[in-house]
Amino acid sequence: MITAPRHPAPVFRLAVDGVDITPKVNNRLISLTLTDNRGLEADQLDISLSDHDGRLSIPPRGAIINLWLGWSDTGLVNKGTYTVDETEHSGTPDVLTLRARSADLRQGFTRKRERSWHGVTLADVVRTIAQAYSLQPVIDLVLGAVGLAHQDQANESDANLLTRLATEHDAIASVKAGRLLLLPVGASKTASGLALPHINLTRKDGDGHRWLAADRNSYTGVRVYYYNPNSAERLEAIIGTEDNLKTLRHIAADRDSALQAARSEWQRLQRGSATLSYTLARGRPELLPEMTYSLHGIKQQISDVVWLCSRVIHNVSDSGYTNSLELEQQLASDDDLAALVEGAYTGVVAWYRAEDGTQQPITEGDQGNPKRLVHLYASKASAERAVKREFERLSQSS
Repeated sequence: MITAPRHPAPVFRLAVDGVDITPKVNNRLISLTLTDNRGLEADQLDISLSDHDGRLSIPPRGAIINLWLGWSDTGLVNKGTYTVDETEHSGTPDVLTLRARSADLRQGFTRKRERSWHGVTLADVVRTIAQAYSLQPVIDLVLGAVGLAHQDQANESDANLLTRLATEHDAIASVKAGRLLLLPVGASKTASGLALPHINLTRKDGDGHRWLAADRNSYTGVRVYYYNPNSAERLEAIIGTEDNLKTLRHIAADRDSALQAARSEWQRLQRGSATLSYTLARGRPELLPEMTYSLHGIKQQISDVVWLCSRVIHNVSDSGYTNSLELEQQLASDDDLAALVEGAYTGVVAWYRAEDGTQQPITEGDQGNPKRLVHLYASKASAERAVKREFERLSQSS
């Protein structure tokens, strides 16, 4: 007799304070949702279990949960460690709900402090904080070398300070696997500093998508105020054009800091000018924030560019195992992207992701003062189309 092959089934493993509880809860699972965030926003694990017979014990707050996710045909992937901070029991029917957050945020990380930093680099700040919490620092070399003339940490936690500095420099500060990371947004690296893989998806991989591009708040530039040393005169640093400026509330310490904050905010606005939510019909436990994606077989506006993941949601239930991805547009790695000039462009340049993962330029017209297209294109053909389209538009308006 020939036995039909079994379809792959989602599998998970849960350990509480080092004790494997999977056999006890495997048939009780109602839903399991892991929200994997970018940066220092804590990852969150929500688990709902049937307690129809009243035999489940409620774990204490502070209990440590280890989670593995995967499929019966490919095995399990370690998804990290989480600390239980909320428990709920409801009925009828009786259900035990646990909420846990990533355990890598050390005790005291969110306690407010008073101190100042003088004549240091970003790397100095990260290393000092990492040492205080017994974390291993992983710092981008270029980003870490950025100097900070003066920074006040006034009634501000270390977590908030790192988040603020990262935002001002278009970077991500995060704690993963015992490491404190400071990396540029879109660097697409693991906690150990290795490059994350690029993911190609086709229409058949998806169970649903939602692409949104909106003109509301379509700023043409960013303004940051600052004061010169020994002067009460308030000055401004602007990136972009003044037609519709976004003004940041934070006052910078000097001109260089103001320009850096304006440039970082401008790049963040460009990434978010279009967003994409994508649901995978079959969940992939290896997916992480900061991975990049190319999508094929959907609308050209979606498939033309490379997408950067800001959040991954893993969900296991009676319906199976799915992923929900929150994506924004990846920017090209060009130091001059934010060095915008008001008109008088002589040509156009754009970058695309080559098959070997490098970024290659496509140009049109004189490159003496080109207009730089900020988004990274998914192929040479899509970059060529974009460059030609923009060059024709500039030629008609000149």
